[in-house]
Amino acid sequence: MFKKMSKKIAFVTALACLCALSVFLVNCGSTSSQPTGMLYVLTEAANPNGSVLGNDVSSYAIDLNTGGITLINAFASTCPTAASTSEPEPCGLPLNIVLDAKGETAFVLDQGIPSVNVAPMIYGYPVKSDGSLGQPTPAFQATGALPGLPITMTRDAAGQFLFVINRGVSPTAANCGTTPPSVDCASISVFSMQTGSTTLTEVSGSPFPVNRLPSALTTIPYTAPASTTLPCSGTTDLLYVTFNSDPVYQNDNTLSSYCVGSSGAPIDLTPNTPYVINSSDPVSVLGVNTNPAGESTGGIFVYIGTQPSGSGSLSIFQLCTVAGEGPGEGGCLATQVNNATLLPVAGTPPSTGQDPTAMVVDPTNNFLYVACQLSNQVYGYRINTTTGVLTALTPVYEPTGSLPAAMAMQPSVKQGGEYLYVSNTNSSNIIGFTVNTATGGLSSPSTVISYPGPTGMAAQ
Repeated sequence: MFKKMSKKIAFVTALACLCALSVFLVNCGSTSSQPTGMLYVLTEAANPNGSVLGNDVSSYAIDLNTGGITLINAFASTCPTAASTSEPEPCGLPLNIVLDAKGETAFVLDQGIPSVNVAPMIYGYPVKSDGSLGQPTPAFQATGALPGLPITMTRDAAGQFLFVINRGVSPTAANCGTTPPSVDCASISVFSMQTGSTTLTEVSGSPFPVNRLPSALTTIPYTAPASTTLPCSGTTDLLYVTFNSDPVYQNDNTLSSYCVGSSGAPIDLTPNTPYVINSSDPVSVLGVNTNPAGESTGGIFVYIGTQPSGSGSLSIFQLCTVAGEGPGEGGCLATQVNNATLLPVAGTPPSTGQDPTAMVVDPTNNFLYVACQLSNQVYGYRINTTTGVLTALTPVYEPTGSLPAAMAMQPSVKQGGEYLYVSNTNSSNIIGFTVNTATGGLSSPSTVISYPGPTGMAAQ
């Protein structure tokens, strides 16, 4: 996200009626008999409602019969309203949006404005009865809860904790490594959350220093074996964070793993030996569990999107869950299972488009989709649910608008299809695809003109 913000260029600042300019994707009059989901889209540029800052959330109803979206509200501000003027206060660019486990509350990460001492913040929104968002309020009061420069956030699968990675504003070897971390330095902030509440509580010990520059993060549920030697036992979550190149820290282009303690604290499982990624400049990461509920025929995999010189690449790791199985000669050792060790999946990393900035998996965990920001494409892959190996779909990719920033998958599986949405920052539009649940193929691309500078997305 940090890298993406530097690539933003001028946006369109005036738009005509949204429904009039939309093509097929928007249904400006869906009927009450049609089942609906919701799509939320952040916009970073000035909007035609007269807002100087822009920085709004657009809410769309999704027709699950067609994938069409209907605009409900375009101007839920990502900046709280000042009581004295009834105008949004300055807050900075919204980075991404996360829903709670039941879709009753939305949280937006705001980067703040360091140059004028506007601190970064997470804002909480109640979800109203029509699916649109209410007024934002600061989700916490703790000073220094988000030190430095936050870049992205995610939650655990159960919706108990929210994790934010912070890059720091001026990291050096001399001023980093302290606890609590300086605003200059990289860290992970963790908050506890409750369904339906717009308030977050900073967990004890947060923010946690990481001493390298983080670039992306993901979580995945995990049940530790009875013989585990992990500091987190039983059912927990594993948190994976990628780190990319910089002139200050060591062990760059790496992946670190953490187990999430009962308090939400991330406990580093690889303090001395982070996993080396076999390509440079990791920009995205996604954990995928292909085990059907109650079975053990699949595996747990971590996919990393990297941007080496010239083209994009995908690195794959598999979590050791069964002794004698998994990558490598003879499979995983019992000690590796007990330590939740990751092993690289053998073979040449599959290629992808330039700057694979976002990844999503379909609800069946059979297909992986990658949005490539610099080549304006979405690549699709079938996941081998046993080995994690990726096989490119046919066609290998579909074109998007200019500078795709994020993706969202409508999570309700519908017989015959489901829907994937892509926000395109520079072309200020949203593209929707129908996803074939049998083949993973993307079809029926439809485009809607959005408000300027769409970025982060969330769907339910």
